[in-house]
Amino acid sequence: MSDLILFWHRRDLRISDNLGLAVAQEQSQKVIGVFCLDSNILHRDNVAPARVTYMIGCLQELQERYAEVGSQLLILNDEPSKAIPNLAAALNAKAVFWNWDVEPYSKERDRTVTEALKEKGIAVQNFWDQLLHPPTEIRTGSQQPYTVYTPFWKNWINKPKAQPAKIFQNQINLTEAEIEIAQTVGAIALPTAKELGFVWENELLLKPGEKAAQKRLYEFSESAIFEYQEQRNFPSVDATSRLSAALKFGAIGIRTVWSASNAAMEKSDREQAQAGVKTWQQELAWREFYQHAMYWFPELAEGAFRQVFKTFPYDNKPEHFQAWCEGKTGYPIVDAAMRQMNETGWMHNRCRMIVANFLTKDLLIDPRLGEKYFEQKLYDWDLSANNGGWQWSASSGMDPKPVRIFNPASQAQKFDPKAEYIRTWVPELRTVDTESLLTGKISPLQRQAFGYPQPIVDHNQQQREFKNRYSQQKTDS
Repeated sequence: MSDLILFWHRRDLRISDNLGLAVAQEQSQKVIGVFCLDSNILHRDNVAPARVTYMIGCLQELQERYAEVGSQLLILNDEPSKAIPNLAAALNAKAVFWNWDVEPYSKERDRTVTEALKEKGIAVQNFWDQLLHPPTEIRTGSQQPYTVYTPFWKNWINKPKAQPAKIFQNQINLTEAEIEIAQTVGAIALPTAKELGFVWENELLLKPGEKAAQKRLYEFSESAIFEYQEQRNFPSVDATSRLSAALKFGAIGIRTVWSASNAAMEKSDREQAQAGVKTWQQELAWREFYQHAMYWFPELAEGAFRQVFKTFPYDNKPEHFQAWCEGKTGYPIVDAAMRQMNETGWMHNRCRMIVANFLTKDLLIDPRLGEKYFEQKLYDWDLSANNGGWQWSASSGMDPKPVRIFNPASQAQKFDPKAEYIRTWVPELRTVDTESLLTGKISPLQRQAFGYPQPIVDHNQQQREFKNRYSQQKTDS
């Protein structure tokens, strides 16, 4: 058996601050990367073309980074349970390393790959790389997982955080014989997203790859982070990090991100600036809270956490759902947000809450349908964050305030006071006065003239209906 270690990339498409890759380098002078185009993921019904385009872009840069340090990233296009063990055996690898994931499918996939590797006598090592603290580390006093964010945050923030892992530097490439062996067991040239059947023609919000993510982090932590608390809820303002896709695919390491936030805190000389940094750190903790929740409660991926919503009598009217998907509900702030996502593959977080609340509380549609539509469109879609956000908005998840109903008009008035966001994404209404845009009180004649639909439901009426159904459900359960 050779000294070669095969490092299996999944949600860690970088060579910097990669825990598993750093440990592999410490144990061997020859480390080869591999990525598997998993058909169990790519062939799902809800895969967004924008997301695949971003992933392929990250892989292109990752291959370049491997070449720069004298190694290679091999690409496989097969079932991981077969492809990874077969490649490792063919290259006579002594071990396969990878970083853990929290998702139910990933956990099962890793179990089968581990078993197949051990049957071939190949060692396995795993690491928690995508979290500052693994799920087993943050527990209640009775050693149970947290189901409420605030106590989770208080525990989480007081734990020491690791520094970024050292950058991978290999300097030993595959031999020609090893390259030939790799090709015979399925290693292929990296395909384009189009070659995989995913077409995305629009520009991505963040350029794929490690370098772009690091640049964006630097820009954010040098300026916008200090105003984050004040500005983060205004969708017309570029006030968020926009690193969600980079964190989802691991184009940047979470320890690098945390280190940048701490550096920003150290140079903050104003109370408001410190509050901005702390608020962003709390958002990073929300990310981990939802991932911990998915790890401990995998049933979240299938439906509601709260019993009262497991059999909630939603209407699920197809015509209402279609109008919501297309941004044609007659509610300007809702339609603006949906059109932004449809066109760019991204939606501002405040707007994600608005449209999710509207779908579940106004249209009385099962949040799982909204979750799936987001999965079809978002380039930064992440199961844990998407599920957590939807259950928060639908009141079906881990939330001490279960009945949260947003008024679309109030949300627009508070977070888009000049209607700049609405005018950007609902251009047919750009000449309508601001007050009418925010309140939604656009006359039927104006709506007809501009080709904009009438409201498909009455908010006040639907609010009462939701509350009635919720009260009845609590009584019945």
